[in-house]
Amino acid sequence: MHPVALIDQWAHNPMVLILIVGIVALLESLALVGLMVPGVVMLTAAASLAGHDQTSIAFLMISAFIGAVIGDGASYWLGRTQRDRLRGWWPFNRYPQWVDKGERFFTRHGALSVAFGRFVGPVRPIIPMVAGMMHMPPTRFLTVNVLSALFWAPAYLLPGYYLGRSWQRLVHMPPGTEQWLSVLMLMLIVLAFALSWLRRRLDRDSFIYRGLLMKARRYSLSRRLWLSLRQKRIRGEIPLASIVLLLTGILAFIGWTWLVAGLKQPLAMDIAAQGFFSRPDNVVLMRASTVLDRIGDAIGIMAMLLPWLVWLLWRKRLAALFHWGGAMALLAFGNTTLKHWVGRARPETPEHLIGSFSYPSAHASTAVVFWGLSAAFIAEGLSSRARRWPYWVAIMAASVVALSRLTFGVHWLSDIVGGALLGLIICSATRISYHFFAHRYVAGAVQRRQIVLLTLASLVMVIVRIVWLPAF
Repeated sequence: MHPVALIDQWAHNPMVLILIVGIVALLESLALVGLMVPGVVMLTAAASLAGHDQTSIAFLMISAFIGAVIGDGASYWLGRTQRDRLRGWWPFNRYPQWVDKGERFFTRHGALSVAFGRFVGPVRPIIPMVAGMMHMPPTRFLTVNVLSALFWAPAYLLPGYYLGRSWQRLVHMPPGTEQWLSVLMLMLIVLAFALSWLRRRLDRDSFIYRGLLMKARRYSLSRRLWLSLRQKRIRGEIPLASIVLLLTGILAFIGWTWLVAGLKQPLAMDIAAQGFFSRPDNVVLMRASTVLDRIGDAIGIMAMLLPWLVWLLWRKRLAALFHWGGAMALLAFGNTTLKHWVGRARPETPEHLIGSFSYPSAHASTAVVFWGLSAAFIAEGLSSRARRWPYWVAIMAASVVALSRLTFGVHWLSDIVGGALLGLIICSATRISYHFFAHRYVAGAVQRRQIVLLTLASLVMVIVRIVWLPAF
């Protein structure tokens, strides 16, 4: 059986979906494991797919309930039986503050912390273990565990389930597109996890980073290169993840561009994507894509950036300001040059795009650079574990903006892939350069109140752009 058909068959099997929901609910409640499993995202996705296939919501919630109760129960047992050893286990020996935070939460709220903690992300998989460590009576824990799971299961599953039931009435898909669309979404999820995993494997405390550091110290040339790449005042580490992303992006972009330019015709995935996105009866898609198109073009990006650029100038964060400007200038030059060099015709060419080419997608590359750099500047002030969240949001936002271009029929899907790879190259190169020249965090200079005000200013600018300014 073809892999795509096999994935589609599994994804739409009611028993498989019910089992997946139970397993995810169990894993996200387990100490250690739950810290690394994005349970909310996975449960929402599974519930949405179940709603689309009209799987029984009762069996779905029963499965989630059982998984959550077993997961919290196992964490409680672990804390009760291994109380004196847990702090020496990974990751608690590396991040002891996680257990300390859970103990403070339990001390403040008592038995109710087990119920509250189930709905609070940062302490959710820790609280049952802490309850066991602090010898909460088993009967009391079981009572709170069962009662809280009764409320937790519908709260986490119903929104995604009913979204899945309603979206098919709003978006009409032609036969056969569900298979590749499911694979596309799966690829985006895998990409998010892969980038997050790679970044963690290449940070300053990782085995790979320390190994490369030891090798660099052996030779004078490699030692000088390593020292030249170190930040002078920001942690004193080299941007290893950005370097790996840059090299990987360059190789992938060269290979992909060679494939697209050499074939001189649309790829199979291009035809399949056009069959779904360019249908005229997708009214909701067309309206959403029009909004996203205006957000993701040059005027929209500048509207979102303007308040932050003014703030950077006011606070004299010139390194960040120049790197933002340089990234956008390099992006414009790269897109223009590559479009004329490859010379790939668009699927459809509206009047305002006559004389232009499709590869790579400027909207896709701009979205990746804008959201990628935004996530990087936010993440630099966060702990290593917390950095994944802005990057996951950036991947989601950039993907939505990039894919919206397919609705207008002005790009092939392979154009989007090429634009995304070009954006990754520019984004990682900008971060490496910024890492070399900057001496202070941008994130550390902005206060929470200023973040709120600047975000509101960006939102107002974007609304003005969508409502009043013409398309670019």
